[in-house]
Amino acid sequence: MASPAVATRHPSPSFFGPDPRRRPLLRRRGHSPSKLGFRRSGLQLKVTAIFGWIRGDTRTRELSPSAESYTLTGSASEVDTKSREVSVAVVSSIMDIPSEDWDACAVDSVDPDKFNPFLTHAFLSSLEESGSAVKETGWLPLHVVARDENETVVGVVPLYLKSHSRGEFVFDQSWAEAYYSYGLEYYPKLQSCVPFTPVTGQRILVRDTPYSDQVFEALVKELKSLTTKLKVSSLHITFPSEGEFSKLKDSEFLQRIGMQYHWRNRDYKSFDEFLMDLKQPKRKNIRQERKKIPAQNLKMKRLRGDEIKSDHWDTFYKFYRNTTDNHWGRPYLTREFFHRLGEKMGDKVMLIVAEHDDKHVAGALNLIGGDTLFGRLWGCLPNAYFPNLHFEACYYQAIEAAIELNLSKVEAGAQGEHKIQRGYLPVTTYSCHYFLDSGFGTAIGNYLAHEMAQVKHVIKVLHDSGPYKEDILNEFLLTQGDGVRSFHRRKERARKKLSECHIDISAKIPAKKDIRYCLIMLFVLGYKDWFFLPLINQRPRRTKLQKLSQTRACQLQPAFALDCTGSFVKHTTG
Repeated sequence: MASPAVATRHPSPSFFGPDPRRRPLLRRRGHSPSKLGFRRSGLQLKVTAIFGWIRGDTRTRELSPSAESYTLTGSASEVDTKSREVSVAVVSSIMDIPSEDWDACAVDSVDPDKFNPFLTHAFLSSLEESGSAVKETGWLPLHVVARDENETVVGVVPLYLKSHSRGEFVFDQSWAEAYYSYGLEYYPKLQSCVPFTPVTGQRILVRDTPYSDQVFEALVKELKSLTTKLKVSSLHITFPSEGEFSKLKDSEFLQRIGMQYHWRNRDYKSFDEFLMDLKQPKRKNIRQERKKIPAQNLKMKRLRGDEIKSDHWDTFYKFYRNTTDNHWGRPYLTREFFHRLGEKMGDKVMLIVAEHDDKHVAGALNLIGGDTLFGRLWGCLPNAYFPNLHFEACYYQAIEAAIELNLSKVEAGAQGEHKIQRGYLPVTTYSCHYFLDSGFGTAIGNYLAHEMAQVKHVIKVLHDSGPYKEDILNEFLLTQGDGVRSFHRRKERARKKLSECHIDISAKIPAKKDIRYCLIMLFVLGYKDWFFLPLINQRPRRTKLQKLSQTRACQLQPAFALDCTGSFVKHTTG
């Protein structure tokens, strides 16, 4: 979960209107020519937003985003190539869009394996109806909907006006710090995502039609236009699909990548068959961890659909609150959310519970997609302490369930290098960012270019240190479209570069069998500094962070600088 927004520590000028104390910041940016034309139409929505992230500040401003119409040219593959008119508007609640219309855009009826439960009307409406993702919690819904001349919904975008950066899992607090350092507003901002859910999926949801690509372009134009009309600092599209990530690059969006850990099913018939693909030490460790569960008089159960009763949700909410109170200080989800989720999602919900002396002591919430089991939340009673129960409930039970249901993978959520030793390997996640202020956009774009190179390198190294046997690991690498030979060549180049530094670190790079203690070399372009970081560091040994040269900030432009942590700082001269 994201840490509390840094903006809470800074006073801010008025939220939307101009401030005489500062220079003009926001301006309308012209759109590049396109085959899509548009014209303004009448007022579509009027809402009043209250942003209370500044203590005691309750100033308001009316938001009046008007609808826009786009003319789509006929596709060459169509018999009738006449132009179409599509109206794009904003609604203040997902309940204003019929569920069948939303799901017609969000659910792929042609390929059931692509079904993503988090994009459904049922899941998103549960967040709003339960009071979890609403204006009062800093998530003001401003969903975008496109309709054709027959009033048929042909595209939707889940969109929120946000007053903080919590619940996103793509961390931009340092960007907010930079804005406030120069007396500018970072919040509110626009966020296209599934709240509190770091799961990759489509964000610009388009109904399957011959002109769906043009509807996609119209929705992207509307998102950028809305950013300008609302006078917000930026627009963020987090955890989009890889295809959207590639398309949005051509629409002036900055690109960022991250990393998660997923388990992949190689048509296993049992959990033991999966274990046989692991190296012997990892296989032995997992078996020892699993043996401790019955030894502690614990019983694991997987409940689905009607098997999950109201008292199960009340108990799980206690587990959830124990986790949030201990780690994040506040819950994002209400008790009502879990009850509504169970009612609306049916057998797409799987609740894994642990019993001790006929009493539920812990649980893990999962959702079932077309070919994926999505692990979401975990918690236990405050006084419950059972070694290895977390691994069993969140990882091993999820793998067993995926094997039984013949699912292709398990997505175990964000963060957690400990997942690697339990069969989960790193995968790339994506996000796209659009800034109205060109100066900050350029500075952030330069930083993201350096960050992307680092993340790609780390993902490759972590793949190489995975728990699988050599031939299995090579198979995973090849099926992800990146050849094993090129990976090992990059690894050897990194080792060669290390030797050229002429630095005696009193320890050679470990052998492959002990690569979890390997020192990962990160060369940040522009810094001219070398760092060694233990990324899979169970026992530090000689892998403490070693700063090998004086840290020197990299100047991005006259007014900005970036330190080695990725945070913006003021650049001073003299």
